[in-house]
Amino acid sequence: MNRTGRLIGIVLFCAAVVMLLSSALRAESPKELRAVTEEEIAKITAALPSKPVVEAKPRKMLVFWRCEGFFHGSIPVVNKAMEMMGKKTGVYDVVITDDYSVFTPEKLKEFDAVCLNNTVGLKFNPQETADRCKSLMDFVKGGKGIIGIHAATDNFREAPYEWPEGMEMMGGKFTGHPWEARGVLSSKMDVPPDLEVRQYKGEGWAIKLDVPDHPLVAAFKGKGFKIIDEIYRTEPPLYSRSKQLVLMSLDMSDPATKAKASKPSDEDTGISWVKNVGEGRVFYCSLGHNDEIFMNEAILQHYLAGIQFAFGDYKIDTKPKP
Repeated sequence: MNRTGRLIGIVLFCAAVVMLLSSALRAESPKELRAVTEEEIAKITAALPSKPVVEAKPRKMLVFWRCEGFFHGSIPVVNKAMEMMGKKTGVYDVVITDDYSVFTPEKLKEFDAVCLNNTVGLKFNPQETADRCKSLMDFVKGGKGIIGIHAATDNFREAPYEWPEGMEMMGGKFTGHPWEARGVLSSKMDVPPDLEVRQYKGEGWAIKLDVPDHPLVAAFKGKGFKIIDEIYRTEPPLYSRSKQLVLMSLDMSDPATKAKASKPSDEDTGISWVKNVGEGRVFYCSLGHNDEIFMNEAILQHYLAGIQFAFGDYKIDTKPKP
């Protein structure tokens, strides 16, 4: 084969690789989720809270996991963890689905909160799906709750399914993740580069508690921590400390964490926050790309507290601190 032929072959091979990676990254929801393994269940069980944060009547939560773009592999683990946490603590029962037909006033009224589990590119548009948008917004503004896990801010942001009111409700939108899911890798660690690696190593990204005495971060005992997960960039004007109470954010005093900040707005990257929308409540946490997040005792406790807040049973301060 001559030089020109070899070059053409290399170009075609590279193009094929790019197409395959692009396809993998934009993979939509599978028809069926994989089964969570016994080992994973055991790890979740060991990390679960043993009791409610506050005693209240049993609630019902919708866990919605549909993806119209990137499908997060942690979705089955999150679904299982949410189900198990509700049962063990007695706080709530769950209905788990990816069926849009649930978003009607009649069906939503049986729930106390909707949990968006790593949803991506949801088909909500005021022109094309006006009833769906109104049903969810009325649900929240009428006094119910939204829990957003990780990719829950990667919705309502792209034409034709752009819903500004929905993005405003969530308090942010996905614009990138400079802080990768594998965390800070040591040069001595041998981690394969393929996309299917699920066990990550490294130091992780530094998280600080913005309101260390707030009850929703009580599980962290007043101290920041490091975590290996994918962290979403949060940019104004949707993300604003004047609109929501930021509970945790990236700690830019950590050199490795700060090194990934490439835009001025990256200096303030929110991790979790709460806000009121009408008579309802929103709790969002960026942590949730990696399976291991839901095998972490403190983070599960943080989620439980946020869920009980979203139900309206945990009365906490939500006043923004600009």
